[in-house]
Amino acid sequence: MHIDFSLKKFSTEEGNDMRGRNEEVDFHGEKRSNETHKSTTDPESRLFKKGKGKEAKLSYMGHVLMENRNGLVVDTELTLATGTAEREAAKDMVENISGSHRITVAGGKNYDTKDFVKALRGFNATPHVAQNDKSRSSAIDQRTTLHEGYAISQKFRKRIEEIFGWMKAVGNLRKIKYRAQTKAEWHFTFAAAAYNLVRMRNLGVGTA
Repeated sequence: MHIDFSLKKFSTEEGNDMRGRNEEVDFHGEKRSNETHKSTTDPESRLFKKGKGKEAKLSYMGHVLMENRNGLVVDTELTLATGTAEREAAKDMVENISGSHRITVAGGKNYDTKDFVKALRGFNATPHVAQNDKSRSSAIDQRTTLHEGYAISQKFRKRIEEIFGWMKAVGNLRKIKYRAQTKAEWHFTFAAAAYNLVRMRNLGVGTA
């Protein structure tokens, strides 16, 4: 999930005080990067694309660990927007799971890398990530994909989109109002906690 910040538009009329603002530069036709574009209100945010053909926006990345039995949020992290943040956050959250019993961990194709799969196995976790085998070999072989539990994990992992959808629409995270990573992370965690309360109510937890 990417929490987007809109680039603030500044007036460039002659005579306006431009102190503390980006200089008036025409970047038309030039490649945007974190070196050429930086937020003056939140320097910690980073330019990031949600997918091919999408525009780059100043963002943080929010990560959620969900248990698949009831669809409740187990852990959250909010990180800088980088190409490896998803896997790094996932490893941190899985490593922090208490107990010594073996678990299964599902994920999308972005998690199908040798380093990530190896790390999960080191945490006593069976990787049930979606295979990314286009033009390369997958880190997951048939010993995993042919198991009945793998198909179940791939089905239930998509429920996590309900969490992100609720947090955007109801948790006010479609365009976050806070600046600085610590404040944005607080908002993200608070919204996840609120989602859990609503989810438990819908599941009938605590009702007769």
